[in-house]
Amino acid sequence: MRIPLAALAAALLAAGCAPMPPPEFVNLPPSAESPGLGDPTRGAILASSYAFGTPSSLAGDPAAAAQALAQLEYLTVELGFGGAWRDMHPLVSTELRAARAEARAALGFRQEVSAQVAVDSLYGASAALRQGDRATARSRLAGLTGPTGSDAALARLADLPPLPRAAAATARARDALNRRDSDRNQREYRF
Repeated sequence: MRIPLAALAAALLAAGCAPMPPPEFVNLPPSAESPGLGDPTRGAILASSYAFGTPSSLAGDPAAAAQALAQLEYLTVELGFGGAWRDMHPLVSTELRAARAEARAALGFRQEVSAQVAVDSLYGASAALRQGDRATARSRLAGLTGPTGSDAALARLADLPPLPRAAAATARARDALNRRDSDRNQREYRF
């Protein structure tokens, strides 16, 4: 059966008129922004690409793993919708969304949790773990896992499973950042 071209065009036009989901927004908690380090997005790109690209740097360090995952959550939103970062390669945000889904599944985090809840929970857990307060870390992770999953999430943070999509996506973000910087430097030095 052949679909008339007009009917196909009308269906495509109607699909294009469907409302888009509202963009997500995320703010970093004050503890995530280190004075003197400059742009927190640039810092998150560089730190997370190193962390996921060098998994041994996270081995046995659940606080560092929680921080890297928080940076992944932040970058997924900031590079996907952030005004200052609109010129990043479009595959970066697509790969970061897939990496976030991979990480949430691997850690037992609920997929429907907002990025802001994830960022706050993970940075809060990281800070608590750095202070040796596992009870507070568990309570912070409960926002991502539900009340019964935080013990398992803490164990997974201490022995982070392989996250190849996170490694690839954050490496692509780092490469796009380097390309962006290089392009800007070339424009500045043109006569």
